[in-house]
Amino acid sequence: MKKNMEKIVGWAKRKGFIYPGSDIYGGFGNSYTYGPYGVEMKNNLKTTWWKMFVNDRADMVGIDGGILLHPKTWKASGHVDTFNDPMVDCKKCQARHRADHLIEDALDIKSADGMSCEEISQKIKNNQIKCPKCGATELTEARQFNLMFETQMAKTGEDSTAYLRPETAQAIFLEFKNVIDTTRVKVPFGIGQIGKAFRNEITPGNFIFRVLEFEQMEIEYFVHESEWEEHFDKWVSAMYDWCECIGLDRQKIHELDVDGEALAHYSKKTIDFEYEFPFGIKELYGCAYRTNFDLNNHEKASGKKLTYRDPQTNEVYLPHVIEPTFGVDRSILAIICEAYDEEELDDGATRTVMHFNTRMAPVKVAVLPLMKKDGLPEKAKAIQQQCQCFGNTEYDEGGAIGKRYRRQDEIGTPVCITVDYDTLEDESVTVRDRDTMKQDRIKISDLVDYLATKYFKKNLNA
Repeated sequence: MKKNMEKIVGWAKRKGFIYPGSDIYGGFGNSYTYGPYGVEMKNNLKTTWWKMFVNDRADMVGIDGGILLHPKTWKASGHVDTFNDPMVDCKKCQARHRADHLIEDALDIKSADGMSCEEISQKIKNNQIKCPKCGATELTEARQFNLMFETQMAKTGEDSTAYLRPETAQAIFLEFKNVIDTTRVKVPFGIGQIGKAFRNEITPGNFIFRVLEFEQMEIEYFVHESEWEEHFDKWVSAMYDWCECIGLDRQKIHELDVDGEALAHYSKKTIDFEYEFPFGIKELYGCAYRTNFDLNNHEKASGKKLTYRDPQTNEVYLPHVIEPTFGVDRSILAIICEAYDEEELDDGATRTVMHFNTRMAPVKVAVLPLMKKDGLPEKAKAIQQQCQCFGNTEYDEGGAIGKRYRRQDEIGTPVCITVDYDTLEDESVTVRDRDTMKQDRIKISDLVDYLATKYFKKNLNA
């Protein structure tokens, strides 16, 4: 089935996953709110990531750094001077566009990233590239636009300008020395963090793919320079394992070896993991070799030693860094696009079903009493409590049982349990599978073990 973004966006709002932000005021700058089901899935994603990459690894610890860091941080990291994208304006309608993306879309080329503003302006002029909004060819010369959001702090005497962080990584570098001084970590080791970042994107779009406020799940893995390639390859492999863990088809993941001017200012090697979204093959994750760029720059700018002493060899050095980075919002979008399906049934009807794996499903189990009387609701609620060991559950007694099944299919609930009059006689329930729609009759006394084995064993042991 060819997947349609318009349908997916409509489904996300209608089913309580993702709403347009500030919708009652007509929306606001590509901002979004995660609804009741969306926030459950988002929390599932972050919890799974933290367990997989922090809790379950002896070589990892975590921190939670601030959104506002000392302004000198961003000067030392290079973001003040180099964190820019090329921009053009339409002279006719005043629309603003990211110039490299404009060229890529108009000429159907892979990447214009890394072109100078002069090259971009010439390319736009030579190809008579039009404004996507009004169709005019009257575009300004390309110029660089810094993506960091500025804010003012209430203080006097020195520059009061501060920035909302455009990445979570810098807090990790600032706290590197504190971590090695207060824990028993030894290189190689990593520091993980999940948090919000902010980028003043010129042309945000494609739903939650490119937004101004987003979340990152990021790791800075500190290694000896001589071992960076070995660890880089291991992290690339681990990122593929993660994609499988959250239910993405590996055949839809493509590697892009970023090179030349397209590399970030801090990177010596970067692999982008691209996913086949309905709007094209676009970047999902990245794995970068940042050398010791950040620790070196912060040591120089702060005047504080950030070196590491190897306890066995006594070698003192600035570790190099491998950075696997995962976007929360892009992960959610990829999971939704992967799971969305419209199936034609034998009776000619069509059902919308979300094939989330059990780790990501916002509701793990739905319990449905056949009728709203005769003790069935009370029995169903007791069974619902039993099933809460698997995560978020839902009780639904409204409407025909077939319609209730469809509602759960649309939000991706893996299993529904129906409590009927026979339940009161034989202490058994009907268990319906979301994907096959097949039903099994299971004793209540065996229910938790049955669900754990068939649906949630990997979930509980992940």
